Amino acid sequence: MKDTRRTRVVLGALLVVALAMITIDYRGGQDSPLRGLRGVGATVFGPVERASASVVRPVGNTFDAITDAPGERRRADRLARQNQRLREQLRSSRLDQDRSAQLRRLLGTAGMGGYKIHAAQVISAGQGFEDTVTIDAGSRSGVRPDMTVMSADGLVGRVTRVGPATATVLLATDQTSSIGSRLEESKEIGIIQGRGRRGLGRGSATPLRFQLLDAAAPIRVGQRIVTLGSQGQKPYVPGVPIGMVERIERSTSGLTRTAYVRPFVRFTSLDVVAVVVAPPKTDPRDAVLPPKPPPPPTPTPTATATPSASKSPKARPRHSKSPSTNPTRGD
Repeated sequence: MKDTRRTRVVLGALLVVALAMITIDYRGGQDSPLRGLRGVGATVFGPVERASASVVRPVGNTFDAITDAPGERRRADRLARQNQRLREQLRSSRLDQDRSAQLRRLLGTAGMGGYKIHAAQVISAGQGFEDTVTIDAGSRSGVRPDMTVMSADGLVGRVTRVGPATATVLLATDQTSSIGSRLEESKEIGIIQGRGRRGLGRGSATPLRFQLLDAAAPIRVGQRIVTLGSQGQKPYVPGVPIGMVERIERSTSGLTRTAYVRPFVRFTSLDVVAVVVAPPKTDPRDAVLPPKPPPPPTPTPTATATPSASKSPKARPRHSKSPSTNPTRGD
């Protein structure tokens, strides 16, 4: 008991002394009488403090990392979701800009032909044997079977089935398609037939075949073809660009002539299209075709300088005397 009481007295005295020293040092500031003692303490205990800190700091950091891990994970997940939303917004903005440009071109093409249209978007492609796509416009938008479907570049196909909000379009490349057509700058007519989507993107293979009804009619590579127009303007209105003659087949029967046509429309990347809900009042003929590309410049022959004959030494006049070699005689 005595030892315990003595220990308490000593600890109390040391505590009072420590508090007094702290108070004196604090009030003295830079002029504190204990400044020297403070320097000695820093010199003695500084290395010990640094060593203990180097040992304790990694443990503390590890503990902080363990306690902060759930919060950091949540923060990383939140940032990842924000980045994903920003990427989706950027992608959506680019798609909207691209579709707006397609729609502007489509309206310009329809205006040149005098077609009344209802714009739509391709939402899926057919998976069966037919070359078909589904668009997001149906009977509620005035779409009916056997209406022409086009894009800004040209003919896409015709409507075959219609629902309230969607419709099925049979593409011009389908093997069952048969489209009355006409050569540009000509009255020569023929029939465009599809060869199936398998003909796309295979070098010289083309997905459209053109049979010219008059085998003797002139046709050339690079000539463009438009729709002739159906009776009653269904299923095809006149004047819609179809494609360009890429290859001409030699006639074997003599009754018709066959050519293979590269379509203006890329059927593998259809997006914004239009259904022609009202035909033009007059046949636009070739007005919807884009301007022809300028012909390549014809190379002009350049004049090349011919090498001139080497000049011969200057000849003496025929009657001139040559200098005498004889010595002059004196008087």
